[in-house]
Amino acid sequence: MKKNLFTLIILIITANCYAQDGSGTVDRQDNAISIGHIDTIYSEILHEHRGLWIHLPRGAKNPIYNNTYPVLYLLDGDAHFHSVTGLITQLSDNGNTKLPEMIVVGIPNTDRMRDMTPTNVDSNPTSGGASNFLDFMEKELMPYIEKNYPAANNKTFIGHSLGGLAVLNAFLHRPQMFNNYVAIDPSLRWDNQYLLKRTDSILSRVKFENKSLYVGVANTLVGDLMYSTIMTDTTKESIQIRSVLEFTNKVDELKVNSLNFKWKYYGDDTHNSVPLITEYDALRFMYSWFECDWYNDVFNGGTGSTGKELADLINEHYLKVSTKMGCPVYPGEGLINSIAYWFSRSNQAEKGYAFFNLNIQNYPKSYNAYDSMGDYYVMQEDWENAITFFTKSMELGAGEITKDKLENLKNIK
Repeated sequence: MKKNLFTLIILIITANCYAQDGSGTVDRQDNAISIGHIDTIYSEILHEHRGLWIHLPRGAKNPIYNNTYPVLYLLDGDAHFHSVTGLITQLSDNGNTKLPEMIVVGIPNTDRMRDMTPTNVDSNPTSGGASNFLDFMEKELMPYIEKNYPAANNKTFIGHSLGGLAVLNAFLHRPQMFNNYVAIDPSLRWDNQYLLKRTDSILSRVKFENKSLYVGVANTLVGDLMYSTIMTDTTKESIQIRSVLEFTNKVDELKVNSLNFKWKYYGDDTHNSVPLITEYDALRFMYSWFECDWYNDVFNGGTGSTGKELADLINEHYLKVSTKMGCPVYPGEGLINSIAYWFSRSNQAEKGYAFFNLNIQNYPKSYNAYDSMGDYYVMQEDWENAITFFTKSMELGAGEITKDKLENLKNIK
């Protein structure tokens, strides 16, 4: 019996990765690491096929979950896809809860000048198609994403340079399209500052309730130009940074209706290096309400709370997040599982049980959640309940590891 019990405990330890996260790992196909896939949509509005780079959260690929996710629409998609998907994955996984998991829709260009500029100029014959491009996004692309992917009604729009101009054009003329707008060193100098000159009148009459805007300003100073005196300069060399700063000043001064607004000057970054750090800061700012202090409380011993009280604290937080997001949001199964094992192996069985049970409540179709609860009962030497939960796990699709645990339990009994 002791030998069989030892074997069972070893199975639980060596199966730790399996029992911690039922959402799977990064896709590996043909020895390649995949961070997304390519989709295509035909646009009747633009009269062309448009390629899409799609990144899905790990949970979206697992049939046991029924979650929906915020969608981030990314201009110049092929250029910024790796950085944006990487930082979202890092901050929503690996023990982090700084950001929600998100679907990323990268939109590569066919005619960048056409799609991102609001007016036609003689030097660029195809320019001025921004309104049509927004029609494409609103009437074709978004419905397609919402039909074919688990998309929540929470949307972010990110663009850099001319893409930043396109983002601000959408923000000013179609604020209903997105919840969050990120303009990275936008080209507001376009067409003699066409969009900038119309900003005051639009900002004064449009409501931006529940909308967020973040603007990143790069260091595009040349020669003897200095940031402290740039707004008094009148040369064409400074028009890029002056235009962006004038826009941020307008928004600040008008204290625009209910708008959640922030901007930052990145003195150490050029026009081409500023996207990554701006994306990071913008998403942290726009989703600052997503994370709460429960994680630190848990690993500080729960500040004297019971397991149920800690689980209730987590549930209350995610209920608020769900209301803010407009869709059900749950704490990650892998993270909660890790905490549950940590408690159980730290002689805090009541708290371990509460966290294992939290995953069963949130993910009732997860064989992993039931397998983990089986591990909990093994650690309590409660063989009957362990068999019950391992059996349920097998019914939901668990594999050889759970089967081995069941066989060892039968030998123990």
